[in-house]
Amino acid sequence: MNASSPIRSSGFWAEAWRRFRRKPLAMAALAFVSLLMLVAGLAPAIAGTKPVICRYKGRLYAPCLGYFDRRLEPTIFAKDKFRGTYPRNLVEKDPGSWAVWPLVFQDPYRSVRDDEWPGRPANPARDEGRPSRINLFGTDQAGVDVFAKMVHGTTIALLVGFVSMGIAGSIGIVVGALGGYLGGWVDMLTSRVTEIVMCIPTLVLILSIMALLEKPTIWHTMAIIGATGWTGIARLTRGEFLRLRQSEFVTAARATGAGPVRIMLRHILPNALAPILVPITFGIASAILTESSLSFLGFGPPPPSASWGSILNDARSNLSMWWLVVFPGVAIFLTVLAYNLIGEGLQEATDPRLREARK
Repeated sequence: MNASSPIRSSGFWAEAWRRFRRKPLAMAALAFVSLLMLVAGLAPAIAGTKPVICRYKGRLYAPCLGYFDRRLEPTIFAKDKFRGTYPRNLVEKDPGSWAVWPLVFQDPYRSVRDDEWPGRPANPARDEGRPSRINLFGTDQAGVDVFAKMVHGTTIALLVGFVSMGIAGSIGIVVGALGGYLGGWVDMLTSRVTEIVMCIPTLVLILSIMALLEKPTIWHTMAIIGATGWTGIARLTRGEFLRLRQSEFVTAARATGAGPVRIMLRHILPNALAPILVPITFGIASAILTESSLSFLGFGPPPPSASWGSILNDARSNLSMWWLVVFPGVAIFLTVLAYNLIGEGLQEATDPRLREARK
């Protein structure tokens, strides 16, 4: 390399990632969240009573996709009257069939029946459903396996966090950007709307709307959390846009004839995004905690949805079933802690003031 050639410096995000990697707790939290995503994506292959893939009457099927959406389960099994029981029906209705089964033969929505899997007894219920070799985390009041509910409940926990904060982040960035860049009456209007929404208690609003809806779903919960959780993001975005709109690179963009929308999206937003990601990360943890609280109170996703908070709710009627408290409680605690550690790591990696203060 020529000695006179300039040395390229790494970009902001590459430098932030390098600083983030130096924090062991933040990296461990990121690995834990990545593991949760893997579990959520592979949940039907980890725990279930439907084959991951099977050959039936000369064709290949993936009945396990029915855990994500019932419409994805092949209709041929309903026509042949399997009634959700695959091991014996596959052999009896097609002796030449074969199947790849989940790692744990347990269903998150119902109790496994006697001899449903050849030679295995039915799931115990109530106080007899302690953790065992067959039921790793025990069973609930109705004999449904807790481990299977925990695995499939991971999908709901992650969906609640990402979807609700996706909604909140979109609203907050738009409202904050408009107020911070345009100023004047637009800024006054967006600031007043933000203050009004801040006064609305999220939990009370969710309970009120859930009481009015005939068939509430988890998507309603996500929408309400997202529609009320954007205020902090909006105020931070507004502050960043107020700071950056007088910068030299924005003045240069105006001189080239760039319009307000292009300046906001192409020039200011990428430079303001780093501090905005921090409250979004903390908001994911808050959303998971809110959904768990609602499920614990009995206002979570209706059956047959599986969520960690609903498992805690099952323990209210029989506190001697300690496994209904310990396993979901630890999962909620570790997940919320992981997102908070990631948020703290992002904050320290992207905020120069915090880095200087720790020196």
